[in-house]
Amino acid sequence: MRPSNRALLLLVLAAIGFALTFVDAARLRVAGAARVAETAALVEQLGLTDPVLFTEARYTRHLSQADLQSAFQDHPVALEHFPSGSLVPPPAGILQAYEHLDRKTASPD
Repeated sequence: MRPSNRALLLLVLAAIGFALTFVDAARLRVAGAARVAETAALVEQLGLTDPVLFTEARYTRHLSQADLQSAFQDHPVALEHFPSGSLVPPPAGILQAYEHLDRKTASPD
C-alpha cells in the first residue's frame, strides 16, 4: 500500500469518527431530555439563579447578580485581572442606563 493511500485511509477514518461524534451527541441529547426537563422543573420550583460560569472573579460568577462597577474595583482604567472578565461582554444597553453626572454638577470655586 502506497503512503498516500494510507494517508487517505487515515483521513477517511478520521472523518467517519468525526461524523460519529455528531450521531453520539444526538443520541445523548434524546437520552438525557427527561433529565434536563426534571432539572429545569427543579430550578423553576426552587427559584435558583444563573449557574456559576467562572470561578475567578466575583463579578463573573453570577452575571445577573454582579454590581456594575465591581470590575473596576481598583480604578476605572485598571487592567483586567482575570481572563474570564474579557470573555463576558457587558450587558446590552448598560452605557445608556446611567445619567451623565458631570453635566449636572457645578465645579467648585
